[in-house]
Amino acid sequence: MATRKPPRLDKKQAVDAALRLLNDVGLDGLTLRAIAKELGVQAPALYWHFRNKQELLDEMAAEMYRRMVAGQRVPPDATWQERLVLAGTGLRAALLEYRDGAKVYSGSRFTGTEHAVQLEENLRAFAAAGFDPTRAVRALSTTYLFTLGFVTEEQGVEPLPGDRREGYDIDERAARMADFPLAAAAGADLFQDRAAAFEEGLGLIVAGIEARYGMA
Repeated sequence: MATRKPPRLDKKQAVDAALRLLNDVGLDGLTLRAIAKELGVQAPALYWHFRNKQELLDEMAAEMYRRMVAGQRVPPDATWQERLVLAGTGLRAALLEYRDGAKVYSGSRFTGTEHAVQLEENLRAFAAAGFDPTRAVRALSTTYLFTLGFVTEEQGVEPLPGDRREGYDIDERAARMADFPLAAAAGADLFQDRAAAFEEGLGLIVAGIEARYGMA
């Protein structure tokens, strides 16, 4: 019986192609068949590495994380507040690099343990600042979940920066909601200057943690 040989295509090539293709077709259009076509191979070559689409998404999320931390430096003497802000802003910037980046990242299981390095470092820093383990996890996970939710909504309006979906024109929305003046006026804050809104949201989280846990 002939021995089955692995394909020449390696896993990283497939993931890199998937992340490139994601910006063109979005998550719904990203299939193993489409990635195989992009690479000029047959679909079975990908099934050697990924049994299904979720396994591919898990590896894509892991690669997105690797790329994010490769360009991210957290000063060793950063305060816990600074660490939360850096974690949130860094993750948002990384997710916005890809169409549907937040959807790919959300709920995926990292395939390695690289993420544990930064998590361990952050938890140690929070412990040194006086947090017990549960409160440290709550602070970090709240920031993480806020960021994922924020970017998911942000990309629902602009799948890629500058690529605004039809139906989100601020003036048109205000005219359509003229009978609800406060809701109409809220459109400017809801759908414009998302970077400032995100920064303000992170500030609210930090202030809330300080107040709730009595941490300066």
